[in-house]
Amino acid sequence: MSLSNDLSYMSVAELSSKILRKQLSPVDVIEAVITRIKERNESLNAFVHVDFEGAKEMAKKAEAEIMSGAEVGIMHGIPSAIKDLFDFKPGWPSTFGGIRALKHNITDFYCPYAERMEKSGAILVGKTNSPVMGFRGTCDNYLFGPSRNPFNLRKNTGGSSGGSAAAVADGLLPIAEGTDGGGSIRIPAAWCGLYGYKASFGRVPSVARPNAFGGINPFLFEGTLTRNVEDAAIGLTALAGYDPRDPFSLDENVNYLSALRKSVKGMRIAFSPDFDVFPVDNQIAETVRNAVKVFEQAGAHVEEVKFGINRDQRELSDLWCRLITPINIDSLEGLKAQGIDILKDHSEDLPPEYRDWIEKGYKMNVLDLNRDQHLRTEIYDAIQNILNKYDLIITPTVASLPVDNTNDGNTKGPTQINGVEVDPLIGWCLTYFTNFTGHPSASIPAGLSKENLPIGMQIIGRRYADTDVLAASSVFERMKPWNHIYDICKNRDFAKVLSN
Repeated sequence: MSLSNDLSYMSVAELSSKILRKQLSPVDVIEAVITRIKERNESLNAFVHVDFEGAKEMAKKAEAEIMSGAEVGIMHGIPSAIKDLFDFKPGWPSTFGGIRALKHNITDFYCPYAERMEKSGAILVGKTNSPVMGFRGTCDNYLFGPSRNPFNLRKNTGGSSGGSAAAVADGLLPIAEGTDGGGSIRIPAAWCGLYGYKASFGRVPSVARPNAFGGINPFLFEGTLTRNVEDAAIGLTALAGYDPRDPFSLDENVNYLSALRKSVKGMRIAFSPDFDVFPVDNQIAETVRNAVKVFEQAGAHVEEVKFGINRDQRELSDLWCRLITPINIDSLEGLKAQGIDILKDHSEDLPPEYRDWIEKGYKMNVLDLNRDQHLRTEIYDAIQNILNKYDLIITPTVASLPVDNTNDGNTKGPTQINGVEVDPLIGWCLTYFTNFTGHPSASIPAGLSKENLPIGMQIIGRRYADTDVLAASSVFERMKPWNHIYDICKNRDFAKVLSN
């Protein structure tokens, strides 16, 4: 068996241990990763940009540091990737999610993930696919096309961190960047059978400019996609910590790895099958309802709850779209100031649903924005009221199984679930509520559907109680391990690209 296959499903923790003990060379690890990407990425469309030569140079440097006995970071020699969205490394292209006019757009600055991961010793090998401006829960665009789910290549990965999810689930990488403005870490984690972690707002800093306050409406997050909980805790250790450039950055030192040894005995857990308002696919509902029983077996008290949310789910998904539209307009205006007028000269690069929301956004006024913050506050209060009595909230991550990819660059989510109309962009995702509120939340594999498609369960903690979410996740993983599901990905026919 080749080294690329031997290493493909090793965890961050195992790779790190072998590298530090000089049982594995960072150079050999990167060569194995490159081999696997070359073999399998064409069928996945996970990576849209690779920098193999740069990765090899970084691997040589990492090996020299190990051999010299130098002090190294927690991610030393570990391969990773960033998204092709609002995610940057100097000299690398950035198309903001497959906008054709930006195919050759090169940036000269770092996003927090790239900056902090490289400082911790990680080796970035490329950028992964994302939808235009991240404005949907699927992964597709007109420039690169859809990312394909390694559990079934006809299916979408979920988005917006869909390329990252495909890469990790298929064993191309042990960890990759996810960003999350409405569920973009947790949605693809659910559809690709991964652990996706979104920390409390402020835990991982943002260095967005020119608007340092742009990531609060809704709350935007940097995070990770991994195949296990320990690797997410390692990733969070590398990413978290105070940064004076971020006005909301938390100045705390937290031992995330120690949380993995905590018990959930005595914890009070609130279970909601639908967040009061979402129609949920029957297979997902049944799987999550059974999965939550694991916490009872571990000694927690689980109780089904109602949040008292009286709004229609379509009203709330529209709220999310309205809140995030000004951030998108700001990005478009920034590109216009650089001489790239997407709306005027390249509007055909943008999906019609996205153009509709941008048009509405330009017409919104201050009263509209204030009314939306009132509605957002209702959701915040509903979640806080539950967490005043309970330690955690459990829900399904998304309400739909993975959808089929389309051939038009505009794959969307379902329009109906159980006969109820939902917004195909975000309305089937039970994730965006915690982007309204800032609570830590994760998606964890809860099981497989009859078609062997992954089903995710969402774990939500109190504000800043990241260790509770990680502890519960670790307990669930020990009692209901899911590593075996990646055999489906390992054994897929990667030589053949399937399409509808």
